[in-house]
Amino acid sequence: MSSSTPAEPAKSAKSAKPAKTTKGAKGAKVAKAPKPESHLAMVRRARRINRELAEVYPYAHPELDFRNPFELLVATVLSAQTTDLRVNQTTPALFAAYPTPEDMAAAVPEEMEEIIRPTGFFRAKTKSLIGLSVALRDEFGGEVPGRLEDLVKLPGVGRKTANVVLGNAFGVPGITVDTHFGRLVRRWKWTDEEDPVKVEAVVAGIFPKSEWTMLSHRVVFHGRRICHARKPACGACPIAPLCPSYGEGETDPEKARKLLKYEMGGYPGQRLSPPADYPGKPAPALGAG
Repeated sequence: MSSSTPAEPAKSAKSAKPAKTTKGAKGAKVAKAPKPESHLAMVRRARRINRELAEVYPYAHPELDFRNPFELLVATVLSAQTTDLRVNQTTPALFAAYPTPEDMAAAVPEEMEEIIRPTGFFRAKTKSLIGLSVALRDEFGGEVPGRLEDLVKLPGVGRKTANVVLGNAFGVPGITVDTHFGRLVRRWKWTDEEDPVKVEAVVAGIFPKSEWTMLSHRVVFHGRRICHARKPACGACPIAPLCPSYGEGETDPEKARKLLKYEMGGYPGQRLSPPADYPGKPAPALGAG
């Protein structure tokens, strides 16, 4: 598939096999409960979903703008409780003022708060950013460490943030369990776990390590573009035949297409500086519309 255009969404709804029936009392037909899916069958279906998503989103990528590990770490911390778009619109001014951990460690908190105010929770985030910058300066020679056990010791950095940085700045495979990822893997019946650490462990057992980082991007892309939290676009979903939760959202193909977001719906993405193979439009800068 060419990476210049997004995949065409499915044009027809999932065709489900009719349930088997048996005759009950007085000859009435009673539907038999479907046979539970075996673990092996679930793994095969999960891996097929990943392959299908790779065809739909060959351009999947982290949706935070960054030029080095420090910028990705800071942007990921800022992304809590806000959109990647708002972070990307805010970080140019932030990195212009504090381009290195040493600069950020010496920041005046009130001045940083004003810069990152658009991302919300700016006081707590300022405290975390200054704290992690001090740690990078004093404990790691001003460099972002490339090990999970070191990253999670930094203020404001948990496993999710650490896996984002490791996978996208250091090439170390990791599974990023955000709200989109957790929602979709439960809809797909890969797991019913709610705790992100347990979700990560279950999914890590389904896929080879080499797939972890790109799987995370593909699932998050799908969650943001098609399989939304409140009203998934089931009728426009290219993996509908593989989804046991098909029908939770809009199944009419035309109505479903109107629910598509970002490049799938013909709208700008979240990055101001997207990768060269991204088929959508770059996001506008802060205040540009």
